[in-house]
Order: sequence, then structure tokens, then C-alpha cells
Amino acid sequence: MFKRILLASDGSEASRHAAHMAVGLARAHAANLTAVFVVDPYPYLGLGQTNPLGFPGYMAQAHDHAAQVHAEIEALCRAQAPGLNLQLRLVEDVAPADGIVQTAKTEGADLIVIGSHGRSGLARLMLGSVANKVVAQSLVPVLVTR
Repeated sequence: MFKRILLASDGSEASRHAAHMAVGLARAHAANLTAVFVVDPYPYLGLGQTNPLGFPGYMAQAHDHAAQVHAEIEALCRAQAPGLNLQLRLVEDVAPADGIVQTAKTEGADLIVIGSHGRSGLARLMLGSVANKVVAQSLVPVLVTR
């Protein structure tokens, strides 16, 4: 049924659960799996040197975190689905939901798997939800896991 599955991962517990689901689905459907990590845009534009990390430090830390998340997904695939065709993608300088949806289009994904942090009430209204935005923008089915 599914040939190309896109896993959106940020290293959170919710995205780890989504990774298990995505790997299981990819194994069951003999599908290709692409794991995408989207680096949030630099939050301090316009503040210049007031941030002690600065842009290079922010990006270095983001790349390190992405590498850790991708390594976890690779290990999961080796353990639960040896031989699975896994591609790793890093997307920068775009809002997470936009990066996920765009990567799904670019990769020709026919399913997106994403974890939900389960926010509700005021937090959901104030912060929004990447998963909700992906569901709203995606042209392909989205499996949201908790």
C-alpha cells in the first residue's frame, strides 16, 4: 500500500514513538523510509551579537542534535528492519511544518508519520502544533502518533 514513507523527527519522545511506527510500517509494506529533521529558523535575527551562541553556534548545535536523532533512527532500522532502505534528510531555514510537507513532496512520499506532543487547551492555541499544521497542509495522508 505505501511505497515511500516520510518520518518527521525532532528527537522528542513523541517522535521516537513515531519512528517505531514508521519503521514497522516500512517493514510491513516493503517501503522506502525517509527520516527528516527540520532545523528551526534562527530565533535571534536582528539581535546581532546579543546571543552568546550566535548563528554559527546555533547551527552547530542543531546539526549535532540532528545527527544524534538520525543515528537513533538508523540504529532502530538496523535492529527492527535490517535491509530497510533508509534515507536521511536535514532541512534548514524553514518552519518545521513547511519543511516536512515540502520534503514529502520532494521525496514523493505517500505517507507522513509524525509524533504529537499532545498539547491541549491554551498551549495548543498559543503555540500551535507542527503536527496540526502538517495535517492541514499535506496532500498525502498523515499518521499522527502520541
